[in-house]
Amino acid sequence: MADWVLEGELAPDFTLRAHDNQLLTLSSLRGVPVVVYFYPKDDTPGCTTEACGFRDAAASLAKHKAVVLGISPDGPASHEKFRTKFNLPFTLLCDEDHAVAEAYGAWREKNMYGKTSMGIVRSTFIVNAAGQLAKIFKSVKAQGHDLQVLAALEKI
Repeated sequence: MADWVLEGELAPDFTLRAHDNQLLTLSSLRGVPVVVYFYPKDDTPGCTTEACGFRDAAASLAKHKAVVLGISPDGPASHEKFRTKFNLPFTLLCDEDHAVAEAYGAWREKNMYGKTSMGIVRSTFIVNAAGQLAKIFKSVKAQGHDLQVLAALEKI
């Protein structure tokens, strides 16, 4: 289990397949802030709440020129279905082997109802225009998280 990355560090670069089967590389987005959020599973209650929060904040995020990237272990077909069902205007990326989540520290041991397992811990990383980690949110609560992200973008 990897440690969490640290604010101020260069964000670990990655190339992942998106919902539309296109490849996206984080470093290709230099010059604008990027909100990278890790979530456990498409179309589940908490993940839907979080995604719809980012959807509803799209105009405010655009004022900061921020690009939102949602990452989970789900595949492209699942992501496309989730995006369509909830009209999500941002890219969902497939981290099926959870290597990127591990690099950021978001793949961790979880304990649910006394059972431990490895999985995604809901977390968000704001990468500034220079590619550095400007703000890290660990163990995020889905409801209202978009407002926390917007407040952090105001300070970048």
